Amino acid sequence: MKIFFKHIKFIIFLITFSPVILFAQKTTKVQLLNSNKLIGVKTDGKELNRLIGNVILKHDSTIFYCDSAYLYKGTNNFDAFSNVHIIINDSVEIFGDILNYNGNTRIAELFYNVKLIDNKATLTTEHLIYNRNTQIAFYNIGGKIVDKENQLTSVIGYYYTSQKEFFFKDSVVLINPDYIMNSDTLMYNTETEISYFYGPTTIIGDEDSIYCEDGWYDTKFNITRLKKNVFIQHNEQIIIGDTIYYDKTKGYGLAINNVVLIDTLQDVVVKGNLAEYQKNKGFAFVTDSALAITIDNNDSLFLHADTLKIVFDTAHKAKILFAYNKAKFYREDIQGLCDSLVYNFKDSTITLYNEPVLWSDSSQLSADSIKIAIANNQIDTMVLFNSSFIISRDDTATFNQVKGKNMVAYFTDNELKKITVDGNSQTIYFVREENGELIGINKAVSSKMLIFLEDKQMKTITYIDFPKETLYPEKDLSPKDIILKGFKWLEEKRPRNKMDVFY
Repeated sequence: MKIFFKHIKFIIFLITFSPVILFAQKTTKVQLLNSNKLIGVKTDGKELNRLIGNVILKHDSTIFYCDSAYLYKGTNNFDAFSNVHIIINDSVEIFGDILNYNGNTRIAELFYNVKLIDNKATLTTEHLIYNRNTQIAFYNIGGKIVDKENQLTSVIGYYYTSQKEFFFKDSVVLINPDYIMNSDTLMYNTETEISYFYGPTTIIGDEDSIYCEDGWYDTKFNITRLKKNVFIQHNEQIIIGDTIYYDKTKGYGLAINNVVLIDTLQDVVVKGNLAEYQKNKGFAFVTDSALAITIDNNDSLFLHADTLKIVFDTAHKAKILFAYNKAKFYREDIQGLCDSLVYNFKDSTITLYNEPVLWSDSSQLSADSIKIAIANNQIDTMVLFNSSFIISRDDTATFNQVKGKNMVAYFTDNELKKITVDGNSQTIYFVREENGELIGINKAVSSKMLIFLEDKQMKTITYIDFPKETLYPEKDLSPKDIILKGFKWLEEKRPRNKMDVFY
């Protein structure tokens, strides 16, 4: 980028200050059209005419007005003083207190209260150089540009009057009714009203704060394309990415590569490589290595899926998070996977759909769908709907099992403590002595069950409504007899850390 700016500066220097080299034009004489008084003067060996009152000079098609002037004989130069007014063409005029003009190079240098006006913008500064050959105006001690909606200041500035384009460098500030932009280097076109910025740039609005190091902003249509270390904050939402496109009028945004969406109110971070934002429709989605993180100082949850979608409420706060196609999540106290998942921020509930599986401590839970209620960042209850199954390892080769239509699991301090089973309840439970010696295998069926756990193991089972229970010696049951129908032990799919959600 430094090399780029060096080249730009060198080219601008050539174009601005080397008109004889780049623009070989026939030299014409400066003409005196009017003066109330003319006095011939010789000073320092130079002969000149002192012009006083209503002075009008002309060089080619450009007209110069002033109160008084020195017209140097034989040099084609003049100095003008007080109420200097230059008419370049139908759209460009320049004003100032003092003018030095070289008729051979066609360069005008103005001092004090300088103002350049065209039909799109007004430039003011204390020192301005204007090259009639290149139609470029230059200042380097500070200047200000004003058009119908924007005010722009900088230390160094170039104005390409034919293209209606400004190039600004050093402490650039653009003030618009909707925002204030600060930049190191900026180009601005008064016809298109598009700003191009190069280098560190901030854009601050009533609700938005933007940082980037490359990009452009269409001030007329409120369209932005930002690149390189992009950071956008909108109220409680933050967006980070390599490239971000945003149409404020349509409320549409697109972010590409290393995208991060942060909701500081809900303590949620969503990452991915492609994100689309629809403000007016109230949603945003992230895909390509999508990852959502619900932040908790003690135990954050990491969720991955092919696509993550956030729906906002009317106040534009995160309302619902959808994760669909191969959802998988990890938290230290609970892990899970399913085809799709819905997280409701308002009531802190998580619903898993299509063959969900959960792991909590030594227990595996599965059903057609599962709903988890969270209170104070801890699991409160878990409801399993249809084909519910809970499995916990008894030892390396045997498993305690609970099966039923619907189940409700109750947690205390994130530990499973109680389970109610409703409809076609079945259990297989390995009964052991305190020293671990196996007493027998309990098989039971009932309409309803109530199970209590202690130290992550089944403590008691109460069978309700028409129970049928049998305790079998281990030798009386075959391997098939100690497995309930539908049994699947899926430990190999269990995420063991936050990065496992991607596999």
